[in-house]
Amino acid sequence: MIIYQASKTDFLNHTLRDDIEDIVSRHYSEATGRSAGPPELRAWKNSLFEMAKVLQDEDIPDDAGVAIEYQLPQTSKRIDFVIAGEDDQNRPTVVIIELKQWSDSRRSDKDALIWARRGGSSGEREGTHPCYQAWSYASYLQDFNTAVQEGAVTLRPCAYLHNHARDGEIDHPHYQRYIEKAPLFLARERHRLQQFIRQHVRFGDRRKNLYLIDNGKIRPSKMLADSVKGMLQGKAEFVMIDDQKVIYETVLATASLANSQKQVVIVQGGPGTGKSVVAVNLLTKLIERQRNARYVSKNAAPRAVYEAKLAGSFRKSRISNLFTGSGSFQNTASDTYDALIVDEAHRLNEKSGLYRNQGDHQIREIVKAARCAVFFVDDDQRVTIHDIGHTEEIRRIAAEAGAAVTDLNLSSQFRCKGSDGYLAWLDDTLDIRRTANDVLDTAEYDFRVFDSPADMHALIEKKNRSNNRSRVVAGYCWKWPSKKTPAPHDIVIEEFDYRRRWNLDKDGSLWIIAPNSVEEVGCIHTCQGLELDYVGVIIGPDLVVRDGKVIADASRRAPSDQSVRGLKKMMRENPAKARRLGDLIVKNTYRTLLTRGIKGCFVYCTDPTLATYLKSRIRPVITAEETDESDETVSTFMSSELPFRFVTTAERELGQPALPLIELKRSVNQFASAKSLEVAAIDWVTPPDWITPQSGMFVAKLPSDSTGLDGLGDSWGLFRFPSGELRDGATLLVVDKAAPWTSTPARYQMKIYCRDGVAEKDNESGQILAELLATFGK
Repeated sequence: MIIYQASKTDFLNHTLRDDIEDIVSRHYSEATGRSAGPPELRAWKNSLFEMAKVLQDEDIPDDAGVAIEYQLPQTSKRIDFVIAGEDDQNRPTVVIIELKQWSDSRRSDKDALIWARRGGSSGEREGTHPCYQAWSYASYLQDFNTAVQEGAVTLRPCAYLHNHARDGEIDHPHYQRYIEKAPLFLARERHRLQQFIRQHVRFGDRRKNLYLIDNGKIRPSKMLADSVKGMLQGKAEFVMIDDQKVIYETVLATASLANSQKQVVIVQGGPGTGKSVVAVNLLTKLIERQRNARYVSKNAAPRAVYEAKLAGSFRKSRISNLFTGSGSFQNTASDTYDALIVDEAHRLNEKSGLYRNQGDHQIREIVKAARCAVFFVDDDQRVTIHDIGHTEEIRRIAAEAGAAVTDLNLSSQFRCKGSDGYLAWLDDTLDIRRTANDVLDTAEYDFRVFDSPADMHALIEKKNRSNNRSRVVAGYCWKWPSKKTPAPHDIVIEEFDYRRRWNLDKDGSLWIIAPNSVEEVGCIHTCQGLELDYVGVIIGPDLVVRDGKVIADASRRAPSDQSVRGLKKMMRENPAKARRLGDLIVKNTYRTLLTRGIKGCFVYCTDPTLATYLKSRIRPVITAEETDESDETVSTFMSSELPFRFVTTAERELGQPALPLIELKRSVNQFASAKSLEVAAIDWVTPPDWITPQSGMFVAKLPSDSTGLDGLGDSWGLFRFPSGELRDGATLLVVDKAAPWTSTPARYQMKIYCRDGVAEKDNESGQILAELLATFGK
């Protein structure tokens, strides 16, 4: 939708002879049915007058097309100013200009974001850089508008801040990537912008490209489809197994029926069942088929993390347009999208906006906007009083819309080892529901209760060193002073000298994968829908044990916690309902936090009685000292920590890359050939993401008395059989040459290869078995 459209000549007449802001305001009211506010009127008056000065250039054709406030289809985003025409070879060209009245700004550490006064009375706010805005708008048109794709229209984005001087902030090298994509023009640089426009618009808009673009159909481009498909390939964490694949194929088949009847698919699944894996695969396949689809979530964290994992970068990318919030469909026409894939649907709210006062009903808006709406939901993960996305509500809205409903279940647990029993134990222990699992065997899942938060955090930091997949989280029971002033600590537990900050705002929604964020403490909003290897959970004073009963007290949450905002009012009006809801929110929050870890969960409780209660309900793991030492595998691996994820047989059959895990104390016959490694493997593990598994590669623990790697004995190593001529300085796995090739235990060492032979201390080189490629955590 274009609010105002004219030729350059008419635009100049309207601006220099009439009141352009009144003309645009009238067009805006006619198009939207709403009146423009004073801030918008002032912005139009000032910025459009500046653009009139720019277009008073005889070399810019008089019949060039001008558009003001072009709303990108199916979004709430509007392009400030557009100039359309043809270049010097008569190819259609559109210049996109993002206009700002800022006079100053301040750099942000986050990618593509900057601090500035953005109107209103709220002062400085963090938002996207103008060059990123212009570039992202151009990318959206190129990726989704068929008129741009089929008409081979060249898009030239830029930003013009006519009041902003060059100060090293707005034009800081931090933003260079986006300034290169969309040039930045500042105060007293009108002539540079004129030159930019003249360079790309040499003739007028003879083909009426503005009209064609405004009426172009929305469909993902082939280039975008190929790009997204390529991003998913080779990403082991997105490989689907078992019922994940069944659900995926069923949803695709259901989506194909949506042309004849609106479809709603409800996929129920608990923690770790792979809901997000299926959701991302569905998005990718639908885009590959050039269907107009989006990934939707209430929380920003899942969107940001999965976008970053697909793109392989923390930086903003053109696939950002495929990920959107749940409040984006307030004014979307019916059946605009082929499919909307809603992850973490239990977090949907009734109203949208910062103050939850916009729109009608998020479920209703999503069902209306899509021919096929897919909701991935876990009714036990409702963690705020505003969450309304439970299955019965989705079914009610679907029936209201006359949609066919398909119910599916993801039952296989992939997050926590032995997780069926662990989840049942959690439900019973937290008094959410009674189960038969009153004691947890920690041999199945590494669950520990710590007496000190400092000790717990230290172990999480140690676990994190191998692959940056361990974090500490907590119930929202501490205020967040560091959000405004970085110096203070937020979570302070004096008796243990424990001082930490909440997840720093600079990491945004990428806290769970950002470097160094293991030093901080995350909350429910930074980790729900995401997974870790190990999670440390600080249980605050909102969950205690009294007289043998687990009691939740939502009033002990921090005042800034929006999750229980409104509960006090409900307590006055309906105390019984408020207590039930508060109990549900607190316990569901901790259930969610306690199920983020694939390999283990470590807990510290501010209430000592709760800690004692949890300890009474676990069966400690048998340590290496307590096992039969004749069982080599148990004694070696029961107390070891692997910096890899185990790969199941089913995953390997579906093509999941994996390497054999070898126990060195077994017979050296296992090194006879690459094939013998597969036979000798005691398990299979994921390879590092920077290598492609090859024949002869394996993983094993380095011998403790290795001479070739100081201090790295007992570390995990990635090895491969020697191939070709050995390089000088290579680190090798050797076995005593006197050891027979039988089942007799052999003596292994790591040694450095020299051109004249293997260098070692005892002058016995031994039999060379493999070369060390890399070491990992102990």
